Amino acid sequence: MGVPISQMWTVATYVLGQRLIKRNKHYPLVLMLEPLFRCNLACAGCGKIQYPAHILKRELTAEQCLKAADECAAPMVSIPGGEPFLHPEIEDIIEGLVERRKYIYLCTNAILLKKKLEEGRIKPSKYLTFSVHMDGQEDHHDFAVCREGTYEKAMAGIKLAVEMGFRVTTNTTLFENFDPNSTRKFFDEMMEVGVEGMMVSPGYAYPKAPDQASFLRERKQTTDAFETLLSNRKKKWIFNQSPLFLEYLMGKRDYECTPWGNPTFNIFGWQKPCYLIQEGYAETFDELIKTTKWENYGRASGNPSCQQCMVHCGYEPSAVNHTFASFGGMFATVKAMLFNKYANPAAQKRLAEEAKKPHGPISQVVQLGIEVNGKKVTLDDFESTKKRPTTDETVPAA
Repeated sequence: MGVPISQMWTVATYVLGQRLIKRNKHYPLVLMLEPLFRCNLACAGCGKIQYPAHILKRELTAEQCLKAADECAAPMVSIPGGEPFLHPEIEDIIEGLVERRKYIYLCTNAILLKKKLEEGRIKPSKYLTFSVHMDGQEDHHDFAVCREGTYEKAMAGIKLAVEMGFRVTTNTTLFENFDPNSTRKFFDEMMEVGVEGMMVSPGYAYPKAPDQASFLRERKQTTDAFETLLSNRKKKWIFNQSPLFLEYLMGKRDYECTPWGNPTFNIFGWQKPCYLIQEGYAETFDELIKTTKWENYGRASGNPSCQQCMVHCGYEPSAVNHTFASFGGMFATVKAMLFNKYANPAAQKRLAEEAKKPHGPISQVVQLGIEVNGKKVTLDDFESTKKRPTTDETVPAA
């Protein structure tokens, strides 16, 4: 099981309390707390680091972060960025949230994780999880984050954190033309390392991201890709997310978006309505909930920005609400947890076909028709080469 019983119980009682006792419709499950936007990577699919320098220098104080957690009152807090470990008060933020018994997922590229652990200021807690950004096996991950050597540093941090008794999960964003066979091997490798669970989600476009061509843009494209990836499981994969959300990504379920489920707070305030759509900010959480016209978002609204989206921040809350809203939802969740092999001959055939195609870094070379010594580069050429060692001069400074 990828989610501890204590965390599941906390979420279950919170949801039931909101629905049955308080009769609230618009309640948050996870606070997306962005204390800063700056990062020590420059990923082509990220829109946060595209802000001007004077914005990237800004950050929330620990006091502001903890006030937002109190104001929102969600049982879980996700801390993305930017890179949270660049924040000078990150240890104080973690400590304050743990004292409030919030379940924290600190989203990090793990470049600084080993260093932070060795400093000794952060202590293991059932409330704290390092959610490490890992976009697949080494070549695919380093290509996605636009820097060689990042995978090795992240793995060193993950292994040390697991050894020290920290909760560790991985967070994988999949883009167009990802390699399902390599990703399945990556899942196997993460299980062997000993992470608590894995999270996976389609990548959807940030308007500010430099690379707009690699995002998954159509729902059918997404469901086919995830059905191929997640069907016919031969080994035990543990996911730290709703099994019904994974079935939704595979095209087995249909949900409407819950845009208020994962509200975002950052240096500008409370973002309307979600982190993928920038339509202004509210000064308080209460203002966000009461003044945002939620009926204008999600597929049913007809909003063009929402028609192809299947991103976790909108649809995982829908899946979680389904789980705890009825006996049928709970039964479906238990069934998905017990019977998760998903035998599918058509998906198995697609998986075999994908093995013959170029993916990741080599797909860019093959599609461009680049020649070396008068011969076009092929997938076979790439697989027969060994990765060259890199030096500090070939890797941008963190």
